[in-house]
Amino acid sequence: MRRLQLVLVAFALLCCVPPARSGLNIYIRRIFDTCWLAKGICREKCQKEEIYNIFCGTHFLCCISKKDMPTLFVK
Repeated sequence: MRRLQLVLVAFALLCCVPPARSGLNIYIRRIFDTCWLAKGICREKCQKEEIYNIFCGTHFLCCISKKDMPTLFVK
């Protein structure tokens, strides 16, 4: 009975461990690479249809699509 409990605990722990890959998981990377209320992506260069609004760290730009860009109010 004790061995059965040990095997069940081992299987439960193995289910929680992510598979071995080089680098971060794609879902985890997507969470940490987002900026501006999760609407932008931190990159070194923005794509053609994107513009940058703020900086991510020291040498990355927060690239946002033009439709997600905040509206600026001017008096």
